[in-house]
Amino acid sequence: MLSTELKTQIQGAYSRFLESKGLKPRYGQRLMIAEVAKVLGTIKTDDEGRRLGEPAVVAVEAGTGTGKTVAYCMAAIPTAKAAGKRLVLATATVALQEQIVHKDLPDLMRNSGLSFSFALAKGRGRYLCLSKLDVLLQEGQAQSSTAQLFEEEGFRIDVDEEGQKLFTTMIEKLAGNKWDGDRDSWPQELEDSRWAQLTTDHSQCTGRHCPNFGQCTFYKAREGMGKVDVIVTNHDMVLADLALGGGAVLPDPRDTLYVFDEGHHLPDKAIGHFAHFTRLRSTADWLEQIAKNLSKLLAQHPLPGDLGRLIEQVPELARELKTHQQFMFSACEQVADFKPGEDMEGRERPRHRFVGGVVPEHLIELGLELKKGFSKLTDLFTGVTEKLKEAMDGETSIGIASHQAEEWYPLFGSLLARAQGTWELWLAFTSEDPEDSPPMARWLTLAESGALFDIEVNASPILAAETLRRNLWNVAYGALVTSATLTALGTFDRYRMRAGLPKVAATAVVPSPFHHADAGLLRVPDLKADPRNAAEHTAAIIRELPGLVQGSRGTLVLFSSRRQMQDVFDGLERDWRKRVFIQGNLSKQETLNKHKARVDSGEESVLFGLASFAEGVDLPGAYCEHVVIAKIPFAVPDDPVEAALAEWIEARGGNPFMEISVPDASLRLVQACGRLLRTEEDRGTITLLDRRVVTQRYGKAILNALPPFRREIG
Repeated sequence: MLSTELKTQIQGAYSRFLESKGLKPRYGQRLMIAEVAKVLGTIKTDDEGRRLGEPAVVAVEAGTGTGKTVAYCMAAIPTAKAAGKRLVLATATVALQEQIVHKDLPDLMRNSGLSFSFALAKGRGRYLCLSKLDVLLQEGQAQSSTAQLFEEEGFRIDVDEEGQKLFTTMIEKLAGNKWDGDRDSWPQELEDSRWAQLTTDHSQCTGRHCPNFGQCTFYKAREGMGKVDVIVTNHDMVLADLALGGGAVLPDPRDTLYVFDEGHHLPDKAIGHFAHFTRLRSTADWLEQIAKNLSKLLAQHPLPGDLGRLIEQVPELARELKTHQQFMFSACEQVADFKPGEDMEGRERPRHRFVGGVVPEHLIELGLELKKGFSKLTDLFTGVTEKLKEAMDGETSIGIASHQAEEWYPLFGSLLARAQGTWELWLAFTSEDPEDSPPMARWLTLAESGALFDIEVNASPILAAETLRRNLWNVAYGALVTSATLTALGTFDRYRMRAGLPKVAATAVVPSPFHHADAGLLRVPDLKADPRNAAEHTAAIIRELPGLVQGSRGTLVLFSSRRQMQDVFDGLERDWRKRVFIQGNLSKQETLNKHKARVDSGEESVLFGLASFAEGVDLPGAYCEHVVIAKIPFAVPDDPVEAALAEWIEARGGNPFMEISVPDASLRLVQACGRLLRTEEDRGTITLLDRRVVTQRYGKAILNALPPFRREIG
């Protein structure tokens, strides 16, 4: 039971919030507050405040317009504080993260009477490295001789005039407390390549040995996190922390209440965290470069003792490994039958997939040699970085001065990170899959490498369920997962399977405040074309589209394939094409801005987009009065992770089409339909150009899972 005190506190805060903002309570929002409080507010603990019994996990699907952020904050903040726990709010996108920190939490504090502190936690890569900025400003063209040896490792220090000006401005703003070193708060857009010169990662950072440690923008931000009640971060940061055992960067999971907003992304993000790849040709070139660079380094600096002994072993090992890489390249080239294919974002990815994740015996043997070699290389670089740490500490004399050790550490740190990443790939590629668990997906991808082609070797888990169960749900004090799309075909089964939700996890669907039947119309016209016949279907869309969208100020047309999107665009009359903005020509944000500007000027505008426009795109009012969906968004058939999952389900007697393809497509379709109504005032039409929702057996289930719009079936 929820304690009376906590219940009163939550209800009081919610009433004050509504009253102070002149709002009426929303049924879905109230329901969500109650569901979250019921699970997270009744956790039993031992004398040390650790959770007793089963995992405390609740999954809530809340439609657009529910006011999810207010609902979960109202319930979770008082609950976490009452239990003496920290609250970690994790989102999938930077946009939502910033909205929560700059808008939602300050608003809640002002109007609810709740008292709490909060901070934003970002990865090291979002912060400036002062040591790198120093080097860039001091040395400009005059690179340190060691950094020159490693310029393809990202230690190239060419500073053009524009860079020199930017870096000087940065130093001035930092000195005048007008900037905090956070990339996101710099007033202008910073190019990725420019920012890469200025930031560092875990493997290159010398931590407290750094002369700038006291002023370090990353550690300053990290310090502030130790004292706050609520930490706002992203899914990746939580997963990275859990991969390090939990409590490394964020609070200990056993003392943390987690909220995963946009939680439908969590399983895929978790898979991505444990997926590995390496490129054979570029790694061979890298090994050759290491051998050359370190031989040169040893010639310039005769190194006594252990440090010298460790570095001396690298060139020979690197050359030996390079030969193995070349053998592996030839073997993969012979085995692979690269089939052309697109991913969900329409990028061309010719691939060769190993059925069932089973790699041919001779490739395994070559892979084991590489695994052994990269394991040894990792050990050598680990030894070198440890020796350099000792020299920075001044603990022992290793033959180089501490300032030199400090200069070398980031260089060897980055070599260690790459060697270790490659070792992890060969480990995953050659290991035997346990019988009762889902196998690894293993495949080769054809990649461009300048004028030559390269082969990318990939290994990835196909389900994140076990990882999330072991590292998150079973360990955390409590957790809430929420999103507008967690159910598929009306149940949580798909999400339970993919995210490994505990059997005892509570689930709830709370209604959206939108009156779908009044606000929207769902049309399924008869194009007299089968979507499975691409040419026929594309011709029908070209013929019908201008008439279908006539009269809508803003229209969003969503495609499942870049090829079809391009073919439709090319087939339209030239005059009509002028009103279309097609995804890929400009950045996503610029495309949306141009579309909005055209609608604002009173003209009709049409957006053509792929999967990333079907989710997370916010076009209220006239910006989107019509959503046209070309096809039911079934997954790309040649996605190696999905194909391996389908095989595994089939091998266990399941039906992958009904268990995976249909629920996944249903979910994507619901997300696409979610682009239409963004506020309670919005009105519009959804047109689905795929009659399989009417003609196929599974279609009815997909149709019934959509929001309850009025229907017009042609």
